[in-house]
Amino acid sequence: MTMYVNKMAVVATSTNAAMQSEELIKKQMEKQVIRKDVDVTQLYMAESDLQVVGDLSRFKMLKYLWLNGNKLRRINCLKFNYRLAELYLENNQLVDISGALQHLTSLHTIMLQRNQLTKLEETVKEFKKMQSLKVLNLFSNPLAQEKEYRLYVIHHVPSVELLDRAEVLKEERDKAGHVYEQEWELLKESIAFGRRCEGPPIRGLTMSPDMEDLEYDPRRIVANNFHSPPLENPEDAVTDRASKRSVMQYSVFDWSQIPKFEARRQQEPTDPQPVPQVITVRFK
Repeated sequence: MTMYVNKMAVVATSTNAAMQSEELIKKQMEKQVIRKDVDVTQLYMAESDLQVVGDLSRFKMLKYLWLNGNKLRRINCLKFNYRLAELYLENNQLVDISGALQHLTSLHTIMLQRNQLTKLEETVKEFKKMQSLKVLNLFSNPLAQEKEYRLYVIHHVPSVELLDRAEVLKEERDKAGHVYEQEWELLKESIAFGRRCEGPPIRGLTMSPDMEDLEYDPRRIVANNFHSPPLENPEDAVTDRASKRSVMQYSVFDWSQIPKFEARRQQEPTDPQPVPQVITVRFK
């Protein structure tokens, strides 16, 4: 009986809290002389001491939503607000956003700083399908203390251009790719065209004045048209030609000895960091 009474009390408290957000919405609509839900494109409910927000699904055209500075621990009021472009949830008490935002693929700005988010993988998973997401703030959350947190977010949310108020640099994207896609990076480097180390062999025969009267036996000119002056032995000419052939080489990083992300997260900050070995292959 006591448990049943407690549940009823929780439901009543939640209902009252939701009604508080409904009153705020009603006042805003009246102030802006908006009579239809479909005409609502922005809602400002910041710094309103809200613990729960009622369902906002009826606002189909909602694009901008301010809920910052409240006491929200979860966000479950945006089930069908697919046009939402900017969402401000900073300075709350959010502990988990799993399943709350991943369907809002039109978002390009999300503010989640100064909350209590602890699960890096589950939080970032919410943003993976947001190809328009450009601005993301997650600082001052426990998850931001994770090792290689910034590289992890940059790699898994490639559309982000401004993370935690700092521009995402190309060097950071390249480093994130090497860390989290080691096999793919190794494959890309292994099929590279390489680079030329030496110039091409001398083409044709360059005649000097003292060579003009020389006579050549056609039987000895094999492979000598690349050598000046020609060698007496054709086999020597062939060997010399082969030795001067262009040398190709390519270098790759051996990432196989570098621990994966999960293993690095379990290391202590004082542990020595392994460095990938450079492997160089040369051939003619």
